[in-house]
Amino acid sequence: MPKPMIRINGKPAEPASLADLIEVEPGVYTAILDGQSYELTVSDSEVEIEGVRFEVEIEDPRKWNPADGGLSAHGREAVKAPMPGKVIRILVKEGEVIAARQGVVVVEAMKMQNELKSPRAGRVATIAVKENQAVNAGSVLITIE
Repeated sequence: MPKPMIRINGKPAEPASLADLIEVEPGVYTAILDGQSYELTVSDSEVEIEGVRFEVEIEDPRKWNPADGGLSAHGREAVKAPMPGKVIRILVKEGEVIAARQGVVVVEAMKMQNELKSPRAGRVATIAVKENQAVNAGSVLITIE
């Protein structure tokens, strides 16, 4: 599954996975990293660490962002499996012209059927899977141009 992109003050950042984090009260945490203790205060879009404020944005690749509309206009774009599962139905054919956010494939994962949609209008260039095929997270299912 694609990882969310985290930006701190507008720059991409990787969270420290080795920190011990404990919530001491709602919105206030204590973090221990490399033997050093830090106090963090978390609000909607800010994290304050030891008096220094950081703007934090989290871009979830699975979530539609109305600011960009999810519509890229040029080149090829792949519809990928968001998690491991099984292709239940293919809703389009190669060469078919499709609309933005049109359902293109149904994948069953964790006993739920998920209709995956086209990120933009275009033409179905390739269908890389067949019905009843098992797929891994991130597998390209359909390519749109």
